[in-house]
Amino acid sequence: MRNSTVNRKTGETDIKVNICLDVCEQGVIKSGCGFLDHMLTLFAKHANITLSVLCQGDTYVDYHHTTEDIGIALGEALKNALGDKRGISRYSDIILPMDEALILAAMDISGRGMLCFDMDIPAEKVGDFDTELAEEFFRAFANNAGITLHIRKLAGKNSHHIIEGAFKAVARCVRGSVKIDAEVKDEIPSTKGVL
Repeated sequence: MRNSTVNRKTGETDIKVNICLDVCEQGVIKSGCGFLDHMLTLFAKHANITLSVLCQGDTYVDYHHTTEDIGIALGEALKNALGDKRGISRYSDIILPMDEALILAAMDISGRGMLCFDMDIPAEKVGDFDTELAEEFFRAFANNAGITLHIRKLAGKNSHHIIEGAFKAVARCVRGSVKIDAEVKDEIPSTKGVL
């Protein structure tokens, strides 16, 4: 079973993330931010994983530390759950529609953390969530998971739809990339022999 639990405690947040890549069950998600809970819930569903996130953060300031630190912990949990990455498909990409929004996402579980984020989000906030935090989340996630992640908005006017499309698209890439490829299930998917 490919699973991992990460506990991260700082002066700003106290987070526990649990992930299981081989089972899809409803986890408990309580970030302290309603919109982020919504994004993480649909992320788990579309990645076809079990995900639990519990966070006590300094949300009286804003949601920045909570969002970034959950991205860090989720990235670490994914990296740990993958182990040596033996047999994974490694690459995945999608162009995903979310109503009028159209989002391209592409992922390489390369061992090298990198985010290329090209998304113009029209509104500054969705509810009380600062929309610029979407990029912070994905950067923290990609860097700590050791993945190369591209996210690009091809179309879209509604900020909620754009961000939701990004979370769903990345989730689908996680789903495709971590899937075991039966043809090479005992191999590391790299000519280097390590990822």
